[in-house]
Amino acid sequence: MSFGAITRTTLAKDIRLEWRSKDAINAMLFFALLVVVIFSFSFDPTAEESRRIAGGLVWVAFLFAAVVALNQTWARELRNQVLDAYRVSPAPANPLFLAKAVGNFIFVCVLEAVMTPLFIIFYKLRALGPGWELIPIAALGTWALVVNGTFFAAISIRTRAREIMLPLLLFPLSIPALLGMVNATTAVLTGEDSARFWIALLVAYDVVFTTACLLLFETLLEAE
Repeated sequence: MSFGAITRTTLAKDIRLEWRSKDAINAMLFFALLVVVIFSFSFDPTAEESRRIAGGLVWVAFLFAAVVALNQTWARELRNQVLDAYRVSPAPANPLFLAKAVGNFIFVCVLEAVMTPLFIIFYKLRALGPGWELIPIAALGTWALVVNGTFFAAISIRTRAREIMLPLLLFPLSIPALLGMVNATTAVLTGEDSARFWIALLVAYDVVFTTACLLLFETLLEAE
């Protein structure tokens, strides 16, 4: 099978399994909704203050909720030794990693699409800058989280405390991306600054870490 065929087949399988079980989606939605409700009761900011703090609140909620899905990334592959079978097969490793990352990207995007209107309603948000820039910011920021998260989930999957190890590995390395996401979102919402620098930072971050994760995952799979 070709690179594209393996990627599509693995991605379709993951989406089909998640559609049947809805384990990751339900857990992410519950966690993100809990964050929205708690923050809305804890703060009563003005419209201007909401625009300044919303970027941090939104991305913190999405980051912690995404960890729930990332922890499930490779769990299904261990139950019936699927990962071991893939490792000894002649199929390349990169399509498997890419399919897992794209699947997580889709799941987190679904979460963002559901939760963003709630953030807008609860915090009365309105973009004073070019609102269309929020689309590439969300796409680039989400990919930054899931590509690293998918790789570190593969590293920690065989450890006893993988639910703890994944955040410990992921969060420090995601700080540059988080700075870019939060500052770019705040710049668009407040309209006081341009988000172009932060968008360029996210593009560079995604290119570097996607390439690194693809190369390192192949080595990781061969070394197991």
